[in-house]
Amino acid sequence: MSLGLSHCLQIFPTPDIRATAGFYEKIGFRTVFYLEAAEPHACLYRDGVEIVLTKSALEKIVPNRMQHGYGYDAYFIAHDQKELEEELAALGITIVRPLSTTDYNNREFVFEDVDGRWIAVGNKM
Repeated sequence: MSLGLSHCLQIFPTPDIRATAGFYEKIGFRTVFYLEAAEPHACLYRDGVEIVLTKSALEKIVPNRMQHGYGYDAYFIAHDQKELEEELAALGITIVRPLSTTDYNNREFVFEDVDGRWIAVGNKM
């Protein structure tokens, strides 16, 4: 019998791997660089979340909301959204949507990263 899916890894192309990694390090991620690899990248780790940064051929990232009209670029599941929102705000991170309950019954907030991506942090009520 199949055990099914267990995790999801987010991949973010970026024009500047080091700058994007620096932003995520500021909010508590640990970075492992693989810049000399055939496909240069960096792996970011915090708690149960992993992000892989890859080198984009684009000079500027076009976030989902701009390219498609709406949508987040990633959704992180968290148990204490309020504490995390306060932590990020204290670090000077832009909170674009404060903690609230959505029409799909998630409690979430949204922050913006250095490349303009909107990252939602939430969980089902």
